[in-house]
Amino acid sequence: MKIVIGSKNQVKIEAVKEILQDYPHLKDAEIIITETISGVNDQPKSLEETVSGAMNRAKNAYKDCDYSFGIESGLMAVPNTKTGYMDVCVCAIFDGKEHHLGLSSAWEAPKKVASYILNDGLDMDEAAYKAGLTKNRKVGSAEGLVGIMTKGRLTRKEYTKQAIRTALIHIDVE
Repeated sequence: MKIVIGSKNQVKIEAVKEILQDYPHLKDAEIIITETISGVNDQPKSLEETVSGAMNRAKNAYKDCDYSFGIESGLMAVPNTKTGYMDVCVCAIFDGKEHHLGLSSAWEAPKKVASYILNDGLDMDEAAYKAGLTKNRKVGSAEGLVGIMTKGRLTRKEYTKQAIRTALIHIDVE
């Protein structure tokens, strides 16, 4: 069995590898890493755009394998929140015919971060840095802003694993 991960982000790669260990038919798969393009903005600002980005990454990664994984985080409109938006991670698994989707829990970034994303066009890493919440300009490749905001109680890797696990629901029954 071969699985291709359409990302060079170590957090995403480790999340996939760790989750696959929980699935007997997937745990011994050969893992191939490749960088793919999402075909969406660097910082998706809708659930539709985030899902499209994950699906594009998975489909673009699908080459000589059984499954390919695309993972994308982005904002989605959520009524009654402080900023009007929450961040969510989407995992798309492509089997050559169809996509299997999963989402993580959603969380709301601080108002100043959301403003930098929505009004200034920054991505989450840039917005968190500009807001003074981190000195790491690549926080999304580390604990993520969610890790900072929850004081490590929910990290980017764990949040990504939620999306992977829910995408695997349809793979697990086959």
